[in-house]
Amino acid sequence: MCIFAPMKNDFNLQQYNSFGFNTVAKYFAEINDIQQLETLVSTDVFKQEKHLVLSGGNNVLFQDDVFDGLIIFINTKGIEILREDGNEVVVRAQAGEDWPDFVKFTVSKGWQGLENLAHIPGKVGAAPVQNIGAYGIELKDSFLQCEAIEISTGKKRVFTKNECRFGYRESVFKNELKGQFIITSVDFLLKKNAPLHLDYGNIKAYLEQNGIVNPTLQQLHNAICAIRDAKLPDVKQIGSAGSFFKNPVIEKAHFEALQKEFPNIPHYDEPNGKVKVPAGWLIEQTGPSTSSGTSWKGWRNEHVGVYDKQALVLVHYGGGNGHDIVELARKIQDSVEAKFGIRISPEVNFV
Repeated sequence: MCIFAPMKNDFNLQQYNSFGFNTVAKYFAEINDIQQLETLVSTDVFKQEKHLVLSGGNNVLFQDDVFDGLIIFINTKGIEILREDGNEVVVRAQAGEDWPDFVKFTVSKGWQGLENLAHIPGKVGAAPVQNIGAYGIELKDSFLQCEAIEISTGKKRVFTKNECRFGYRESVFKNELKGQFIITSVDFLLKKNAPLHLDYGNIKAYLEQNGIVNPTLQQLHNAICAIRDAKLPDVKQIGSAGSFFKNPVIEKAHFEALQKEFPNIPHYDEPNGKVKVPAGWLIEQTGPSTSSGTSWKGWRNEHVGVYDKQALVLVHYGGGNGHDIVELARKIQDSVEAKFGIRISPEVNFV
């Protein structure tokens, strides 16, 4: 069997997944340029073994101690201005660029569009797959197109926004084309002057508390970083994948029935007439069956738990494995469904 030059055997992925699980990959290849990737997809190992493209490893849950296949770690770098005219800038980032650093770069240039997505851990190439979103903005709002390599043929293909079929934490790369393409670069359409998105509750509260009336782009970026730091754990100290569950979208009739029983239930009206309910709030209102009336928020056992500052975040304190998180997630889902009739879904990718 022909082995690709940078490939490693029996590689520990603890530093390559934000939960910090000691999963070992049968094969591991770090890709630092497109030519390496093009060569890799033609090797026997790639063709004969199952494979997983790993970006920042921040939205992945390895369920087992061994990944019996090939992990492809995308670490390509580069940021390029493709077009700058009038109020618009088109900028291309390679898939291995660090997402928080890329957003910080666009803000430093005065380019608007990504600032509400600041401080989300991960790589640029993973952002379209998940259609990452935060504080009233989604990646698709500034997405222009992306380039990818088709795994079966090694050929390059460009995907437009429409072809990506973006949805709430969804894209064609998580559904119909899952596992068929590897994103190599992403193009963004940004503005030099546009209204800032300040309507999200946490942003409003932070700005008011800090006496900021008309925030600059940089001030908004800094505010969002501070908000995220206050409610999310540092993965260098406590393993997590950030928000573990999606905010459920329910029928209006279902919401109105819940509102009668729970008048303070927070919600956001959706364009399609449905209602989005914060999953974190739902989790806070339920608790372990062994402790009636106790919230899941802050609950923990020896290895895993629910973060005490944000119920949406499941954490790994060390010594555990993916099955521990899966079991905890299922218990939370069951308790939320029993109380509210809503089955919350993970946004983390199970492997």
